[in-house]
Amino acid sequence: MFIYVSCWPILAALAGKLIPAIGGGELERVLKVMAQALAVFLIQKIAQFGQDTFLAGPALQVGKDLRSNLFRELQQTQLLSLKKLSTGDITYRLTEDADRVAEVIYKTIQDTTPSILQLTAVFVYMCWLDWQLSLATILLAPIVATLVSRFGARVMIAAENSQQEVSNLAALLSESIHGLPLVRAFAAEDWLQNRFDSKVEKHRQSRYKTLKLLALQHPVVGFIEALGILTVFGYGALRIQAGGLSGEGFSSYVAGLLMLIDPISHLTINFNELRQGQASLKRLFQIGQQPKELEDKANAISLEKPKGHISFADISFRYQNQTSTISNFSLNVEPGKIVALVGPSGAGKSTLFSLLLRFNRVQKGYILLDGIDISNLKSNEIRKQIAIVPQVVNIFSGSIAEAISFGRNASENQIIKAAKLANAHDFIMSMPEGYSTTLDERGTNLSGGQLQRLAIARAVLGNPAVLLLDEATSALDAEAEEAVQQGIQQAMAQRTVLVIAHRLSTVQEADQIVVIENGVKCDSGTHDELMSRAGRYRDLCERQLIRSNTEE
Repeated sequence: MFIYVSCWPILAALAGKLIPAIGGGELERVLKVMAQALAVFLIQKIAQFGQDTFLAGPALQVGKDLRSNLFRELQQTQLLSLKKLSTGDITYRLTEDADRVAEVIYKTIQDTTPSILQLTAVFVYMCWLDWQLSLATILLAPIVATLVSRFGARVMIAAENSQQEVSNLAALLSESIHGLPLVRAFAAEDWLQNRFDSKVEKHRQSRYKTLKLLALQHPVVGFIEALGILTVFGYGALRIQAGGLSGEGFSSYVAGLLMLIDPISHLTINFNELRQGQASLKRLFQIGQQPKELEDKANAISLEKPKGHISFADISFRYQNQTSTISNFSLNVEPGKIVALVGPSGAGKSTLFSLLLRFNRVQKGYILLDGIDISNLKSNEIRKQIAIVPQVVNIFSGSIAEAISFGRNASENQIIKAAKLANAHDFIMSMPEGYSTTLDERGTNLSGGQLQRLAIARAVLGNPAVLLLDEATSALDAEAEEAVQQGIQQAMAQRTVLVIAHRLSTVQEADQIVVIENGVKCDSGTHDELMSRAGRYRDLCERQLIRSNTEE
């Protein structure tokens, strides 16, 4: 960069020699100066190549680290806060916004810094030629700087609005693509098209405001620059007439002045991009400002292989700005037992799972795992021993083997054993490439029952002590449910199991059924015990035409 910048004053000096030589018809001198200028240009361009390539790596590395660190923070964000964020908006921020910031960083190092140094070096040379003429030139600088600054502030606001509209558009696109089958089923294409067109129009308007500001800035700043050049010409003529400056010196001065135009233009453009980059950076940092999952205690202990004894001891919990979700709830689950949690939607069943996995922490009472308060355990240790099979299966793209191992170091035999336990081995082997078969995004090349069995295999791979089943068969047909149920029965063997169930026919054989309503434990017992007394459970069963096992 030093070599690149140093060449500009030399080129201005050579231009001062070249212009009078051309005017005087001194061909030999013209050729000599041209050869010198070409040599300087060659050195400068080689230096520029080195400058740009050497600086590109660190600048792009900063962008990479920014994106990677923000994604790490995203993974540590509280799940409740994460659910409130738009998937499309987050995707846009970590792709387009991060790219814009990386580009601004690169331009700041590769273009803005050399431009500032070029301005400094050339202007110092111009002052050396004639400080009085330079003083007249610099008087215009505050006007240009003020204009650029004011435009830049307005550009930042307009860019932030434009980027938010793009995020909204991305969110709608993500939502629309996933919901297209539903849209067609309800013949709602026109409604969706109108929503999409409305978002596109808002984005066009916000982007137009940004471009309009940029379009206005260039002619205004350009006019000030032209005024400055003409002023220099007029004052330069006076200086030559007074004998304070030679014709050759003025030619060098004008060449230097022309060399200021390009870096000023670059700085103006880069400043606007910097403001847009600041808007992107602000949006990126909003991700990092989301509430984070609570860290483990400093003295958190590791968990040896647990037996799976779970105790909820008079726990209470409520989400922010909501009434109590769980209130004074107590439950003791012996190792190897199957306990079903039943009750209406919103009763707090899934919240109990999130508290047990320590996605959230109880606000009163405590939860014990083998007699140890889980708040004193390392969260990763808890989650290695408590596996969940969710109602809606989320499978990452990749091979079937990768979907089962899910980032864990597992041998091929361990993966196959887990698949057999989940009743998934046979259908996997019928796939074109067996366990190496590539899954499409969200596993769309598998049926619902097959996906659910993969989720069971994924859960049991680490041989957890506790298995959580969140209505694992609610969305399946009878044939698929039978295959999944077989996998579930095999997976539950010798494990403590907590089951959330709305279809009560699936939990009649549970060792204990706990009825929850409005976050409160209403009743508990076996299926027959609960059916023998008139209560909430019996009422729910009768609505689903379920009778006691003792009834004929």
